[in-house]
Amino acid sequence: MFAKRPSLQSFSAGLLAAIVGFASSFAIVIQGLLAVGATTAEATSGLMALSIAMGLCAIVASLWTRIPVSIAWSTPGAALLASAGPVDGGFAAAIGAFLVCALLIVLAGLIRPFGRAVAAIPSPLANAMLAGVLFGLCLAPVRAVAEMPLYALAVILSWAVAFRFARLYAVPLAMLMTFAIAFYAGGALDLAETPAINRPIAIMPVFTIEALISIALPLFIVTMASQNIPGIAVLRAYGYQPNSGPLFTLSGIFSLLSAPFGGHAVNLAAITAAMCAGEDAHKDPERRYWAAAASGAIYILFGLFAGLVMAFVAATPGILIEAVAGLALLGALAFSIGEATKAAETRDSAIITFAITASGVSFFGVSGAFWGLLAGGAFMALMKLRIVN
Repeated sequence: MFAKRPSLQSFSAGLLAAIVGFASSFAIVIQGLLAVGATTAEATSGLMALSIAMGLCAIVASLWTRIPVSIAWSTPGAALLASAGPVDGGFAAAIGAFLVCALLIVLAGLIRPFGRAVAAIPSPLANAMLAGVLFGLCLAPVRAVAEMPLYALAVILSWAVAFRFARLYAVPLAMLMTFAIAFYAGGALDLAETPAINRPIAIMPVFTIEALISIALPLFIVTMASQNIPGIAVLRAYGYQPNSGPLFTLSGIFSLLSAPFGGHAVNLAAITAAMCAGEDAHKDPERRYWAAAASGAIYILFGLFAGLVMAFVAATPGILIEAVAGLALLGALAFSIGEATKAAETRDSAIITFAITASGVSFFGVSGAFWGLLAGGAFMALMKLRIVN
């Protein structure tokens, strides 16, 4: 059976998905990598590695399965990094944690009981942990208004108006407004020292217990619970029947390949998956996989020119970049809070997880995300404990 040929419609859908996926969240990725100790050059390398890895993964997965398998970087994972902060061992320790997370994703796909155990993590607790991670980041627009009232309000207004009339373009337009403000305010954009095509930087990993508990385990959980599992659900909602195990394993392999160069994790996409799996990609469901493959090719191009992206970011006030990242995460925050508190019987456990995670405190060098999940789980188990007379 010959593969059905690509179409202009599929390419257009893939192009749009890649632009939206990249522009709406690259600021979050940069913030996350810098927060765990990456230099600007290392963060650029990480952005490049992630873009190329998810591009290649999307092409391989889509052409292999003939299903529109969209791939993205772990946006919740990047938000987790931004809230976790640096660990002992610096960015090299974070790289070690990225590798362990990628290995866990591979194992989740290969070992069915392990994958089922991950899926069995109570959804209210996983969403509460994610909400706690996102909460502090979503305050950035407010902080930006306090520091740069006129400029921050202009960014927020452009986002709000676009959100009302063209929701998918809200964050990209807010980012364009941010760059325009940077030029107006005299931002020092220096392209003379920026290579046309970026070069990756290999970082030797360091493995520490603190990084494994503070970064690797929470990163694995939010990536699986907030990206991989919903990504499968989106494909099934459009009538496809993907085999989740091999797809998880494939995303884990590409995460392993990107980690030494600064990439934290790649995974199945959810929002852009809907863009490539719907009728806008093609009327024939059997030809929509070309849209996901096309988005992968565009991601690779974005990755090659990651240095130019970082040059624009460097010329822009950091608080405005943080504000755009916070605006991009508001929808995810609202969704995760709603899912965490939906069921009355688990609401208290979810709130405990949320509060501890959002506090930002750490104990024994381990971030609040881990302790929040542990405390919420313990309280949930206590509430289910039956007292025998």
